[in-house]
Amino acid sequence: MAVDGCGVVCKYILIIFNIIFAVVGFAFLGLGLWLRCSENTRGIFTIGDPDSSTFVIGVTVMIALGIVMLIVVLFGDYGACSEKRCALQVFSVLVFLLAIAEFAVAGLAWSNRMEAGLHLGKFYVSLYERYVMSQDPAIGVILTFIQNSLHCCGITGVSLIEIVRQTCPKPSGFMEHFKMDSCPVTIVTVFDSRTPLVMGIFIGTGALLIVAVICSGVLSSQIHRVSSSPQYIILSPSTPSLAAPQAYPQHVTVSNNSFPDQDPVVFTPLPAVNIPLAQA
Repeated sequence: MAVDGCGVVCKYILIIFNIIFAVVGFAFLGLGLWLRCSENTRGIFTIGDPDSSTFVIGVTVMIALGIVMLIVVLFGDYGACSEKRCALQVFSVLVFLLAIAEFAVAGLAWSNRMEAGLHLGKFYVSLYERYVMSQDPAIGVILTFIQNSLHCCGITGVSLIEIVRQTCPKPSGFMEHFKMDSCPVTIVTVFDSRTPLVMGIFIGTGALLIVAVICSGVLSSQIHRVSSSPQYIILSPSTPSLAAPQAYPQHVTVSNNSFPDQDPVVFTPLPAVNIPLAQA
């Protein structure tokens, strides 16, 4: 089935969109599984601290989002490449729901930016206290991962009095040999400063999803129009089967010499229909 015009443009837009969407889906799924199964962060899921729920929920949502994106890509690529309206309709519904979720997450990220940072800051303080009391190496690995990711050191940041300075990153300047950034303050600052960027990413992604829904609808309507329109055959005088219609005999008798005693079989042909030839 062939589409033309806007349908062809929308078809290739959907194919490119699904390729990008598949790469992002694999990235989300891989990052989420790495955070869930890595030795550096695996212990966070077994602590059971209420302040760790923000991190655990974020990783779980990342894994689920990656799986959903890959399912959407399957419907989108199959519908666009094979021009199947049913697959395109399922793709449109799923992408529209994802677009609504993107806008909702952007709004929540903006309204709760301080609360999320404070929760993670409290979570770091609880890990810090557990490590000071128990010297658990698993918690020490988590502290090392967080502090190296944010380039901060403990609660105070002062190397002379900091208890967990062995888990801190290496100083990158002369002054950092004496004083580095405090991790709870750094966590809150990073979340507050990066929220507009995160919100812009979510809003931009939602806008791209809406464009994909529009292209899917246009392609689906083109496929429906092509499939429902009647197909015409243009006849010309050069058409071999109709250029010179032959008159059929009234009766055709078939005799069989192998059986002389059997009566001959008489076939009455269908009447010839005069079909006017189309003028070139």
